[in-house]
Amino acid sequence: MLVEERRAQLIDAVRRRGAATVAELIAELDVSAMTVRRDIDALAAEGRLRKVRGGATIEHGAAASSTIEARRARMIDEKRAIAREAMKLVEPGMVIGLSGSTTTWVLAQELRGIADLTIVTNSLPVADLFARPQRADEPYLQTVVLTGGVRTPADSFVGPVAVRALEHLHCDIVFLSATGVDAHAGLTTANLLEAETDRALAAAGREAVLLADHGKWGVVSLTTVIELGQADRIITDSGMPEGGLDVLRGLIADVRVADVS
Repeated sequence: MLVEERRAQLIDAVRRRGAATVAELIAELDVSAMTVRRDIDALAAEGRLRKVRGGATIEHGAAASSTIEARRARMIDEKRAIAREAMKLVEPGMVIGLSGSTTTWVLAQELRGIADLTIVTNSLPVADLFARPQRADEPYLQTVVLTGGVRTPADSFVGPVAVRALEHLHCDIVFLSATGVDAHAGLTTANLLEAETDRALAAAGREAVLLADHGKWGVVSLTTVIELGQADRIITDSGMPEGGLDVLRGLIADVRVADVS
């Protein structure tokens, strides 16, 4: 298990209990006491939980962060496979749009290795992945354009300010993901302002690519971001049922299936 995934599971375990002892975390994560204590120290230093005697607790301000960490860890192998497939569409010099989601966050990790990209995003976690050069005289590998707007609990910027910014930007490819993908409802999310912002991001791209693991198939949330027929491509994973793939192929010109090995 990767460190990032283990720590996300640790945060989720603490959040579910409100507080957890080292012994409880050892039993749940099946790791050593030294590993648990080291992870607690690291996460406490980042402000993602609070270290207490004999364990850790989640304070009110860290609750949203812990939920995001749990979402990032869910279907992580599928998300990484989708990201690898999406990378085949990206070339140096492109302007890439990324919506605010855990799947696009995984893709952003991969994009850090491609030089001369311009990243347009309304997601603070995505923007933060593209680090500054280690030395002042070194060039940035990527340029990041971060929209303004109203900040959500997931640290995305949404609403009229974000929409207005995106109306004046142009991307080669926009990668979108959301809560659910359904044949009739399309790409859906629970946040009305987020949906409006993601529609503006999709409109800013020459090509709109949906990223959706098989767990999102058939899930319908509050509002539609875009209809499936408005997407140029969709990338899913090999866990998608064949019937679902047949439906997608009838609606979207290019359906790509990433192998989860």
